[in-house]
Order: sequence, then structure tokens, then C-alpha cells
Amino acid sequence: MKIIGQQIFRFALFVLLQVFIFNQIEIGLGITLLLCPLYIMLLPFDTNVFVLMVLAFFMGISVDILSDTYGLHASSLLLFAYFRPIIFNVFGPREGYDVLKSPTIFDMGQTWFLYAFGSLLLIYLSWFFIVEIFSFNKIGYLLQKIFLSLIITYLISLLLQVFLIRKTKKS
Repeated sequence: MKIIGQQIFRFALFVLLQVFIFNQIEIGLGITLLLCPLYIMLLPFDTNVFVLMVLAFFMGISVDILSDTYGLHASSLLLFAYFRPIIFNVFGPREGYDVLKSPTIFDMGQTWFLYAFGSLLLIYLSWFFIVEIFSFNKIGYLLQKIFLSLIITYLISLLLQVFLIRKTKKS
């Protein structure tokens, strides 16, 4: 029961952070801070795909309603949740994942997190900006938005993990 309460709190926290803080920050150069995928990423390894998709949809639609983005976040988060198990299988350890661990940088290591979350974030941001711009006439601007947002969002995601998730000490 404690885990469900913790996940509900995280869900609300990520929606509120995205809508009221990160959507309001204008860095320039087309950089957009999108931290909602981190919530889906940090769900336990044994989370059912159906549950992932439902949570992604509700998180996305919540942000869309509060941000007037008409399904942009919902579709992008659904794509992220769909590819999460696939990417986890690609970058997974040979012996499989320990269900006691979580997909954080603390439990899985920097290299794994870079590849797994970086790949998923690239898929998410690519879809998000392609649908947002909806034109390939501005391919340079599109690539600039994707890669600069990828770098900044990844770094902010690392900082959020340091501040929001306590590293478990191993004896």
C-alpha cells in the first residue's frame, strides 16, 4: 500500500512540476523541458505493460488539459510507455532484472541509465516535436529542438533523481 501511495504522490508531483514550473521556463534555442517521461521510466521493472500505458495516458492527458496541448503529451507518453519494455530488453543484463531494484541511476548505473533512458527520451522527444511542428520544412530547427532538449532534459532528470530519490546504502 505504501508503494501505491508513493506512486500517486510522484504522479501528482510530476504533473504539477511539468505544468506549473517546467512549462513556464523559456531557455531559448527551442529547448523545452519535458520531465514527464521520467515518471514512466522510474516505475518498477515488473510493472505490467497495460498499467504503463494507462498511467502514461492519464499523465499525458492531465498535462495536456492543464497546458492546452490537445493530446501532444498523451501521445508522446504512450509511445514512451510502449517502447519502455522493448528498450529494457535491449539494454537488460543477461541474468535479467532484479525486481527489487528500480530503473534509477542509483540501482542500474550510469551507463545503463544513459542508454536506456537516453534512447526512450530520444523517441519521446522526436515524436513530441514532429507532431508539434508538423512540418519537415524546418528539419534543422526540428533537429535542434530534439537534441538540445534531449541534453537539457536528461541533465535535469539526473538532478531530479538526486533530489527526489534517496540512494539506498548497501552494507
